[in-house]
Amino acid sequence: MALYLVQHGKSLPADIDPEQGLSTEGVAETECMAQMAKDAGLKVKGILHSGKPRARRTADILAAALKPAEGTKQAQGLNPLDDVAPWTRLNPGDDLMLVGHLPFMERLAAFLVSGSHERPIIKFQNSGIVCLDREPSSINWVIRWALAPKLG
Repeated sequence: MALYLVQHGKSLPADIDPEQGLSTEGVAETECMAQMAKDAGLKVKGILHSGKPRARRTADILAAALKPAEGTKQAQGLNPLDDVAPWTRLNPGDDLMLVGHLPFMERLAAFLVSGSHERPIIKFQNSGIVCLDREPSSINWVIRWALAPKLG
């Protein structure tokens, strides 16, 4: 099973857009990442996103390229300060993508790999994709790879 964690694309400042939808740069970087993922042969069963417009738009852009069988769906528990515990019981047979926010994504990755959400293990970037993997017979996760719009 692979679990793909994505921090939403760059968003507009709240004083320009109170909903903080994606900026032009955020759309462009997300489209680039989606194309890279498609070209690499990434397959996902479904894409779950928070209800915030920036996460929904990021998920839609990724879905347009990756064409997940179950499409995109809004899911509870992917907001910035949500508890990571409910996401530790994922079905090991599904390749799934989650699109959300910081610090949630960094905390979830840390918890799945190390058992503690308090020590970061990877630095996320807007529109970046972090692939976690585990064997169906194991409870241990590892970071398989990460794609980021910019190095550094």
